[in-house]
Amino acid sequence: MFYEPKDGHGLPHDPFKAIVAPRPIGWVSTLDTNGRANLAPYSFFNGCGDRPPYVMFAQTGPKKPGGLLVKDTVTNCRETGEFACSLVSLALRDAMNASTEAFDAGVDEFEKAGLVKGAGRAIKAPHVADAPAVLECRTHQVVELPAWKEDWLNIVVIGEVVGVHVDEDHLKDGHLDVTSYNPIARMGYLDYTTVTERWEMPRPESEAWQAKFR
Repeated sequence: MFYEPKDGHGLPHDPFKAIVAPRPIGWVSTLDTNGRANLAPYSFFNGCGDRPPYVMFAQTGPKKPGGLLVKDTVTNCRETGEFACSLVSLALRDAMNASTEAFDAGVDEFEKAGLVKGAGRAIKAPHVADAPAVLECRTHQVVELPAWKEDWLNIVVIGEVVGVHVDEDHLKDGHLDVTSYNPIARMGYLDYTTVTERWEMPRPESEAWQAKFR
């Protein structure tokens, strides 16, 4: 089959998110201007740069009065200039899912999900203390993408990674072994998956490439 998204797909459910999958989950934590913590998972999340490292997450949804998104994460990233991304292990999947609920502004999702806050080192925002790895970020850019409807927003937040936490239990021979904590990833629909295996596949590299990028 072939379809143009603007014309619809004709299926019971949109396959787009199942095609762009699996997607790692960035469990984004922020503080508002009153110092209240907020935590929400984003499956439109990935690394998008290096030297310095950058990550991005995207938030999509309806506008609320004032033109902002229903969730508060983007507002906090704009107003405080920082956020943290905690990676979600298989052991944390239920807590992650609990934090997806749409709570009122000011409600602490850490408390609702029974999570302990870890203190930021390079930023003020806390993170999930039990996460296997955490990326502390400073907001670099907030990009608003066009939407089909006036009452809808597509927003991408790009952050420079200024601090990295790694649980040393998952370091083996100087490498981060993701199979030791099984990060979960989002598929389409209500589906998730987890990383249980890995393999190496060296790519051909010229001496000039190695000299430039190693």
